[in-house]
Amino acid sequence: MIQDLQLYNTLSRKKEVFEPLNAPHVGMYVCGPTVYNDVHLGNCRTFISFDLIFRYLKYSGYKVRYVRNITDAGHLEGDRDEGDDKFAKRAKLEQLEPMEIVQKYTLGFHDVLRMFNTLPPSIEPTATGHIIEQIEMIKVIIDNGYAYEVDGTIYFDVEKYSKKYNYTILTNRNLDDLLANTRELDGQGDKHGRLDFALWIKAKPETLMQWASPWGMGFPGWHIECSAMSAKYLGSEFDIHGGGMDLAATHHTNEIAQSEACSHHQPAKYWMHTNMLTVNGTRMSKSAGNGFLPGELFTGDHPLLKKGYSPMTVKFFMLQAHYRSTLDFSNDALDASEKGFKRMMNAIVLLPKLIASEQSDVAIEPIRVNCINAMNDDFNSPVVIAELFEAVRIINTVYDGSAKISATELEALKKLMNDFVNDIFGLKDEDTSNGEFNEVLDMVINLRKEAKENKDYATSDMIRVGLQKIGIQLKDSKEGTTWSKV
Repeated sequence: MIQDLQLYNTLSRKKEVFEPLNAPHVGMYVCGPTVYNDVHLGNCRTFISFDLIFRYLKYSGYKVRYVRNITDAGHLEGDRDEGDDKFAKRAKLEQLEPMEIVQKYTLGFHDVLRMFNTLPPSIEPTATGHIIEQIEMIKVIIDNGYAYEVDGTIYFDVEKYSKKYNYTILTNRNLDDLLANTRELDGQGDKHGRLDFALWIKAKPETLMQWASPWGMGFPGWHIECSAMSAKYLGSEFDIHGGGMDLAATHHTNEIAQSEACSHHQPAKYWMHTNMLTVNGTRMSKSAGNGFLPGELFTGDHPLLKKGYSPMTVKFFMLQAHYRSTLDFSNDALDASEKGFKRMMNAIVLLPKLIASEQSDVAIEPIRVNCINAMNDDFNSPVVIAELFEAVRIINTVYDGSAKISATELEALKKLMNDFVNDIFGLKDEDTSNGEFNEVLDMVINLRKEAKENKDYATSDMIRVGLQKIGIQLKDSKEGTTWSKV
């Protein structure tokens, strides 16, 4: 029996049946990267997780508009409106224009996600491309009485907002405790309250990226862009808002406040968050010296890595953990995933070589139902992978003659593997030389066939043993000779 799709909603802190506001249409917004530096693995995990969700919703028949933004302005080093502008600082460091920095790291971000074989979002808006929308939203928030101006900077009034709405609804934190634990910052004495945050920031004369506004030259605060762009492309109410769990406490909390202050209702029905990465049990971070970039993981060029791992191996490794669970990187764990991924790809290579029988010893439908129910249980990819390895076992036993499969079950098996491995997980065989390799191998098999026909069994056995030494196993049958990787 197929269960209803359920997902974990951070807002309610429980799993809920997924009921879109306007089925079959689904609106999903995911906070994208701040493109002042190379994308890190924590970002990659978030985008791979939401790619899985995007793919599965489409597979389930929904018409999904997936919006993932690019933050290319307005992000200061501190989340609380303090510090230097990240883009200006990087531009000075690399002696480039800020938009050269944006272009460089946006292209790099897309290159990495392409290596992970993720689908592009339906819309990928930028903060700088939506300055007008952000200004208009700020004007509405001011008109509604939830923001105030101090010398060209616009602050959101958290205390006034909290009298009507629940500011900490997403994290369930106590507002008084939050106030008590929030320190005063130098240069922010103009704010009415400690938790107030900037919607628009007055530009200094030397500020590289600034725009005209009703309050003078300035630039948008970090949080307002997502509220403005999600409202523009998905409406003031939409289905899913996602991102890393590190965004929940500040960025997403402030997004909800801005949107609610503007439209008087919650922006998203479901809030979803991916968990953090650790390395050998310690949280991954630059300061701890255990953070590595995707490129370093692929090449192995990092002191903590004994070798490089392919993008599909890394993606498979990530999918072996539930998106809400902590994911721990270690050489042993990556080695195990590499072996598992190769085993799955080798089985898929065997699929076209399987020969259907009149009868069948296997049933594929229970596996398919289990896979769908696992995905319907908050996108439980580890359980799906376990079920797919049962399908791998079936492929191998049918191939070696230990089991029989009917034509109907064989087609169901092929569809199962294509649906889940290719279409939903977005995994693919990375051996780009397969075409040429197959041609060479077919030639070698034909040479062995000629040797057997000429009763040159020494040459025939030499070819078979030689191929076995390099991981190629031959199987002779009345239909001919087939091969598989071992």
